[in-house]
Amino acid sequence: MKRSLSGVFAALLITSNAYAADLMPAEPIAAPEVTVTEATGWYLRGDVGYGFNDLRGAKYFQGSNASEVDFDRSDLDDAWTIGGGVGYQINNYLRTDVTLDYLGKSDFHGSTSGGGSAFGACQVTCSSTDLSSLTAWSLMANAYVDLGTYGYVTPYVGAGIGGTYVKWKDLNNTSCDTSGSGNGCDDTVIHGGKGGWRFSYGLMAGASIDVTCNVKADVGYRFLHVNGGDMFGYNENGGPGRDKGFNVHEARVGARYLFGGCQTASYEPAPEIPLQQPVYK
Repeated sequence: MKRSLSGVFAALLITSNAYAADLMPAEPIAAPEVTVTEATGWYLRGDVGYGFNDLRGAKYFQGSNASEVDFDRSDLDDAWTIGGGVGYQINNYLRTDVTLDYLGKSDFHGSTSGGGSAFGACQVTCSSTDLSSLTAWSLMANAYVDLGTYGYVTPYVGAGIGGTYVKWKDLNNTSCDTSGSGNGCDDTVIHGGKGGWRFSYGLMAGASIDVTCNVKADVGYRFLHVNGGDMFGYNENGGPGRDKGFNVHEARVGARYLFGGCQTASYEPAPEIPLQQPVYK
């Protein structure tokens, strides 16, 4: 009896293995192929910041002797900045953009000193107080090198070249006697402000932070150099004047939106499995 049952179980086992072998596909199933592409394409950017201004000095003509002299004091206050631009992400390491940035009102405080004049309060020695302000628009073409991504952070360096339109407001000049004679101050003289385009260049460094697959926050620093140019015109035997240029040390935060920046995977469906009719043996 035991031998009969063993024979039955053996026959069933052999039959099931043969049936399973007949149902196996002819070839193994290939895994789906997934390809990750680089993030490239056009992007928009926006930035806000604060500029620490460094005026390199200012000169003016003394109308009585036509000699150009430096201001004894020439300071330019700091101001906020705002800007935007459009760019192209060439690959994961290189991008370029064109930006337009606005430097808000920066107050100028200056002073001069000199000898007296035949008329007015300054008979012996006098000093002047000179007040004005400037605003500026910078149009720059920039290139950046991304230094690799570490987690969500991508440090970068960059450089730019372009032009800055500097607009000086009228200069208010008030001269006062400093000899102790009590002559007081002359009436304020207004010199018309000047404006014009100037050559500029910039150097940048910072880091991008991935917010989503197509939005990046940006925290950075920009050094902007603006060449010198006309500052104010002639009036009342004084002027014109010009500044020697200025530098802006700018701390900025902003964001970039990359069109099509979400990395997509190209998916190939699995090959169809040929179905074979079971073969009964």
